[in-house]
Amino acid sequence: MTDNALYNTPAPSLSLGPVGGVLFDIDETLVDLYAAMKAAMEAAGAELLPANTAQDWDAFAATYMADTHRYYDRYVAGEFTFARQRGLRARAVFDQLGFQGFDDVAEQRWIADFEVAQPLSIAAFKDVVPVLDALDAAGIPYGCVSNNVHDYQRAKLDTAGLARIEVLVGIDTLDAAKPAPQVFLEGCRQLGTHPGQTMYVGDNYLIDAVGSAQAGLRGVWLNRDGAQAPGFLDGSLEAMGEVAEIANLFELTLLLALEPLQARL
Repeated sequence: MTDNALYNTPAPSLSLGPVGGVLFDIDETLVDLYAAMKAAMEAAGAELLPANTAQDWDAFAATYMADTHRYYDRYVAGEFTFARQRGLRARAVFDQLGFQGFDDVAEQRWIADFEVAQPLSIAAFKDVVPVLDALDAAGIPYGCVSNNVHDYQRAKLDTAGLARIEVLVGIDTLDAAKPAPQVFLEGCRQLGTHPGQTMYVGDNYLIDAVGSAQAGLRGVWLNRDGAQAPGFLDGSLEAMGEVAEIANLFELTLLLALEPLQARL
């Protein structure tokens, strides 16, 4: 398979032998973080932007989540605290709106109000519990590898009704973040599965699907929005295996149905 085919036309299935375990990303894979973030932005910003309509908050959330300054990535790299990236992203949106009152005091209140409001809207996507039920029924272990700290993501999973997910690797587990191979491999170690028999499912094509494939896992791109697969950003990137694409987690069960589910380490 050529590089272009690998990175732009994901394989429809992975037929490389038995699957013994599944690892998931969390945000926008298991948990509808965008909806929770948008609700929290509206709660934190209601007094600052009292005239905002639902459409205005949609635009606000879209700009915030786009994170054109890459503040979240810079937090993951250790440049900022988690709270600081939250404030910087909000400040960037308020600046773009020409809002003059988002000073340091307003930023700290925004961060505090946001953190109170967001857990109230944290929920799993509707396809998550059925898929976990199917994995339990098949005896296939599962867990998560996330680009946020363990305890924050543990609380998020529990709030979303996903306390059954016990294996969780955060960026503080090994002081490393996806797509570093060791974090994917740590997830496999905790599951007790061989990387080549472990699927990794995530919504970010390069970090999740290609990154896990490079680490020797079965990379699966969860493409809920029907986006086009991006071209790879670095000519040195070469995935070590196929990348499959699914539109929802129900399709993951179809992928697994192609495999002898009872096979695991």
